[in-house]
Amino acid sequence: MSFIMVDVEADGPIPGDYSMISFGAVVVESTLKRTFYGQLRPISEGWVPEALAVSGFTREETLEFDEPTKVMESFRVWLGENSEKKPIFIADNNGFDWQFINWYFHHFMGDNPFGFSSMNLGSLYKGIVRDMRKNFKHMRVTKHTHHPVDDAVGNAEAMLKIIERYELNIRL
Repeated sequence: MSFIMVDVEADGPIPGDYSMISFGAVVVESTLKRTFYGQLRPISEGWVPEALAVSGFTREETLEFDEPTKVMESFRVWLGENSEKKPIFIADNNGFDWQFINWYFHHFMGDNPFGFSSMNLGSLYKGIVRDMRKNFKHMRVTKHTHHPVDDAVGNAEAMLKIIERYELNIRL
């Protein structure tokens, strides 16, 4: 199994009514070189200007992005080529990121290669340090830019530091 750190940018709060605009993923391993980036054309007429602004794209730019089916199929192939056995989805905010990836995989591909569950990096850290108020974000090296690959890599860097610092028995 391989941990895949994922980050999503969207133009609204939920899939279906709004659209996933882009997402990035990285295999959590020492090199952090195996990455994926997808830009997806909107699937609905609805969008929240403030949400879209976080991505740095205009609505007009997003309308030129790739068809979601093409991007999700490419991601499925990438996962198959870059993960051992079943990939494990992990994110900084898996409540947000997971809902979009899961919905898009099921809607456009018929199933989700990650299965039915995800992991939250923040919750993992809070449990390890035994403090619900603690935050892992100081452990990132790569700046949090809202480019989803940068953000996924930064979160993966933090996860690697957590594994090393707390001597976790996690096989990567």
